[in-house]
Amino acid sequence: MTKFPWYERHQQWLLGKADGVRAHLSEADLRRANLSRANLSRADLRRADLSEADLSEAHLSEADLTGADLLRADLSEADLNGADLRGANLRRADLRRADLRWADLRRANLRWADLTGADLRWADLRWADLREAHLSEAHLRWADLSEANLRENAELRRALEQATSQRWWNRWRRTS
Repeated sequence: MTKFPWYERHQQWLLGKADGVRAHLSEADLRRANLSRANLSRADLRRADLSEADLSEAHLSEADLTGADLLRADLSEADLNGADLRGANLRRADLRRADLRWADLRRANLRWADLTGADLRWADLRWADLREAHLSEAHLRWADLSEANLRENAELRRALEQATSQRWWNRWRRTS
């Protein structure tokens, strides 16, 4: 990971140290930045340009990424638990095996995103664009997909059918 002057102060803030300062990076230009394995939990990244950034295995839990540009960003195995990604551009982003539980993805652009094996349980995907997103082995239980754009996404339909049949099977097993 590339070192940034604000990064150490953010780490101190996360630890509750007096000299720590929360990372306020709204509208920051972080295009192609190497933030792999960085701990940016609870950071303010509203409208930041993180296009093509390496955020693989990064900790972004509860981060504010509202309106952020994450076009082609590598977020594989990233922790985005509880992150605010409303209106974010995640087009063609790599989100394989990412933790998106409780994430707010309302109106997010996830077109052509790779969500293979991603954990989307309890995620809010209302009005999200999921056209042609890769969702094989994604965990969608309790995710809110109402009004999401699912056209042209046979993979998602299969994943939802699988989740539905699994719930039916579990109910049937408990009653027999």
